[in-house]
Amino acid sequence: MNTISNIEGLEIEPFSARSVILSALLGLHPPVLPVQALIRLAERFDVRPGTTRTSLSRMVANGELTVTEGEYALAGRLLERQREQDEGRRATTQEWNGDWITAIASGDRRTMAERRAFRQAMIGSRLAELRPDIWLRPANVGNPPRPAEVIVTRGAIAVDDAADLVDRLWPLAAIDARSQQLIHMLTAHRAEVDRQDDQLLPTTFAISAAVVRFLRTEPQLPDDLLPNDWSARELRPLYDDFAKAFDQQLRRFFAST
Repeated sequence: MNTISNIEGLEIEPFSARSVILSALLGLHPPVLPVQALIRLAERFDVRPGTTRTSLSRMVANGELTVTEGEYALAGRLLERQREQDEGRRATTQEWNGDWITAIASGDRRTMAERRAFRQAMIGSRLAELRPDIWLRPANVGNPPRPAEVIVTRGAIAVDDAADLVDRLWPLAAIDARSQQLIHMLTAHRAEVDRQDDQLLPTTFAISAAVVRFLRTEPQLPDDLLPNDWSARELRPLYDDFAKAFDQQLRRFFAST
């Protein structure tokens, strides 16, 4: 029975066959599962086996998955997305010396696909858009990927007030409010995960997906530019504990297929 409707405010779309497949594989290392495990998991979300098989075939055709002897694995851009998710879960340890990273798309005749790929790469690298095609952030993380016709610089910038610039780039109050909401949901559902009740897998998936999506783009700004009570500092270790228990539940579930 799907119980996701009991959770309000997650802003997670209803799980389709594709989103169940992605959520499962993105959380695994290596990201590989046999077809029967994916079908059985999708059934917990009221997705029929035929629908799951069709979605798997389409994802292979689109280059999102590969299949070998009945086992499906992430491929292409989805492997990069998994890397971004993993990085989002780890708090940056780089010291900030006041430098900034700036990325500028310099090409005049880029295709829509190229513009979309640039935007996704910047978001995945936790840069923020100052103006169309100009993205930046404090240089306390690694440089973003540099596609063709993109200029990336790293160094000092002349700015009247760095904190004011950060406020223009990120809605810090809204980000912190979302983090607090997720902390509340993780705490409230933690005991349910320990019960290992497979009927609650859809709810746990929804909470986990919401947290991972948030951490993937949470800016990880230097402490000098954040409030002292920035709640994402608490969210990461809390989710690590939650994820370990959820991972054990999933592995037990898959082992029984």
